[in-house]
Amino acid sequence: MNTETLKNLQAPLKEKYREQPESAVITLKAEGKIGEGISCNVATATAMVEAGLHPATGGTGMLACSGDMLLQALVACAGVTLQAVTTAIGVEIKGGKITAEGDLDFKGTLGVSKEVPVGFKNIRLRFDLDSNASDEQMASVKKLTERYCVVYQTLTKGVSIETEYITSI
Repeated sequence: MNTETLKNLQAPLKEKYREQPESAVITLKAEGKIGEGISCNVATATAMVEAGLHPATGGTGMLACSGDMLLQALVACAGVTLQAVTTAIGVEIKGGKITAEGDLDFKGTLGVSKEVPVGFKNIRLRFDLDSNASDEQMASVKKLTERYCVVYQTLTKGVSIETEYITSI
């Protein structure tokens, strides 16, 4: 896709969102079903993913880990956002690799230590890009990719989560 094609594709959406701001608010949804043993079957756009315990918490390593899935969502969103940004501003990216790594202390997850928080202590996001872009162009790519990546912004700014548990007898 080139800059003009992307702008033509997004222009009517931008205009609609300016004229009808409420139409820009979309609810995304993920759904899973309790699986065998300690697992959850999560539907994706293309396949069913069976998630389970990470080996550091007693899992076999044969099922997807939700922590890995979180990092994968970050990589996917950052990669798509990077391509949209570079296309929009005319910076050529010939190829590349995006990597996300996160550090967890499983003492918190397993309740071994109440002082250790549950969750990632930190996440590193790396872009190895094949591009002739100048340092100034890459600074713009970095700024815009971070600004417009939904998963990146959600992780860095946080979001409130409402939970509800419903039982049936």
